Amino acid sequence: MIDIEQGSTNVYADLGRNDADEMLIKAQLATKIAEIIKRRRLTQAKAAEIVGIPQPKLSGLLRGQFRGISEAKMLDCLARLGREVRIVVGPSRPRSKPGHVEVEFTG
Repeated sequence: MIDIEQGSTNVYADLGRNDADEMLIKAQLATKIAEIIKRRRLTQAKAAEIVGIPQPKLSGLLRGQFRGISEAKMLDCLARLGREVRIVVGPSRPRSKPGHVEVEFTG
């Protein structure tokens, strides 16, 4: 019999990665960038021109290889693709509980 373990909502945390939260956010941003490129029927060359990164680097990002691309650059890519990007800082939490970062897509 195979033991099955329920995972969390973050596969990177399940794999024990120290940068799990950052990797999850980057994966979500990369997914949205890929969706927009596909919806707009852009070639990778045209999309790379629009977002301002070399086509091979965009190709890697779209395949989940986004380690060398900062979250800020990915947010810039979304803005260049015509999306509104807002960063909202919420109310403070008790000092014993750290805050967290999440990505929310609307529209």
